[in-house]
Formats: sequence, structure tokens, C-alpha cells
Amino acid sequence: MKARDLQNIPDVQASPDSRKLAIDKVGVKAIRHPMRIQERSGGIQHTVATFNMYVGLPHHFKGTHMSRFVEILEANEREITVETFQQMVREMVEKLEAEEGQVEMTFPYFIEKKAPVSGVKSLMDYEVTFVSQIEKNKQGFSMKVVVPVTSLCPCSKKISERGAHNQRSHVTIEAQTNEFVWIEELVDLAEKQASCELYGLLKRPDEKHVTERAYDNPKFVEDLVRDVAAVLNLDERIDSYVVESENFESIHNHSAYALIEKAGPATR
Repeated sequence: MKARDLQNIPDVQASPDSRKLAIDKVGVKAIRHPMRIQERSGGIQHTVATFNMYVGLPHHFKGTHMSRFVEILEANEREITVETFQQMVREMVEKLEAEEGQVEMTFPYFIEKKAPVSGVKSLMDYEVTFVSQIEKNKQGFSMKVVVPVTSLCPCSKKISERGAHNQRSHVTIEAQTNEFVWIEELVDLAEKQASCELYGLLKRPDEKHVTERAYDNPKFVEDLVRDVAAVLNLDERIDSYVVESENFESIHNHSAYALIEKAGPATR
């Protein structure tokens, strides 16, 4: 095709729309891209993130240019960093002529842990999501971590002559921050408030320790979210948060769930 013909291709997305209905979010989802992130210990971790990218579409535009989202992602470094991630949302809003925009990236993050007695090392993985958004000309950032833990039922312990049932739980913390917070800090917070944390590898002395630790520290889902929220309330770096706890694999044929939300400024 000649260059002259390329210039004459109509831009349908930019054509006007008469329905006068703005769209809150339009964009692309589930794009995988390599990224790297600094660990609290000083190392660098290489992983793969799944990106969702959206902008708000004014009522007078028929559509947005989907290919530009991918172009923005590819224009950054081969491996996205936290810094380039924050820049991407600004570039996206500017390039797509939007007033609002949001970029999300979700990735597995690995933390090396030592067993509580033997000290044997193993890796635990956690699901982490970063969200950067621009709204009303202000940019905000939030981080979400999903932390698997053990919870032991206080009711089961109270009414039983021997033992108590426990279950796998997921504690999810989504925090809007105004200063830098390590991923490891939120993971540590969730694990310390659980009946017991999880490890990738345990020896027999460790198994004894975690069993007794959970038995001495029973928690309902209500206890978990309240204890985590109480600590978050003391951290001035966190403007708002959502704390969730859900129990799985218990003796009941259902999951137990609790949530606490603290509202704050939508953007910063």
C-alpha cells in the first residue's frame, strides 16, 4: 500500500458519538510483560506481571486507540520497574488525550523464609498488585498483597476436650500509600496477626512449633481483619485500606469471610 493511501485511512475511533454517554474505563487487559523489583533485603527480583490499562472515554469520542496501550507498555524498558510503572499512567493519559487513567500490574513475589526452629530456608510466593491512577489531575498509588496463613478456630478450641480445627486463610491487604512501603512490610503484618504463618519447608521440630503456635493463638476471621486494621491505623504512610480475610478448607462446607475498609483521599 502506498504512503498516500495510508494517510487516507479513516480513524474511526476518533469519530464523534451522538449518544452522550461517557465510559468510565476502556482499555486492554491481561497483557503479560517482564518486570523487576527491588527486595527489602537489597536484591533484585525478576518476575512476570499481568497488566490491565484503562482510560476514561469522554462522551463525544466513539472509541479509544487500543494499540496505543501496548505501544506505551513496549516503549518502556524491557523489564518494567516501579518507577517506569508510575510514569506509564502519565504517558497513557497524555497520549490517549484522557483526563483519567489507571494501570494495574499483578505479579508473583517470592520471599525467602526461615523455619522457626530448624532455620531451614525455603521460598514462599505471594500475589501482589500495584495500581497507579490519575483522577482530577492527581496521581495515586495503591498496593495489594494476598497472604496465605493458618487460622485456628477459637470456638472449636473452647468446646473440644482435645485439639481444635484449623484452616488455610487468605489475608488480603490493599493500601493506598503516601510514602514508600515495602511489600515485605505488609506480608509481615498479615502473618504476625494470624494464628500462625506458613512456610515452604518444615522439619519435625518446626511442625511442633507451628502446631502449638496456632493452638495458643486462635483467631476468627473477625479477629484477623480487626487485628490487621488496628496496626494499619498506626501507620501514617497509609491513607486508606481494605483488609479482607477468608478461611478455606475447614470442616464447614463454606468459607468464612470478613472485611474492614478505611476510606481516605481517592488520589494524591
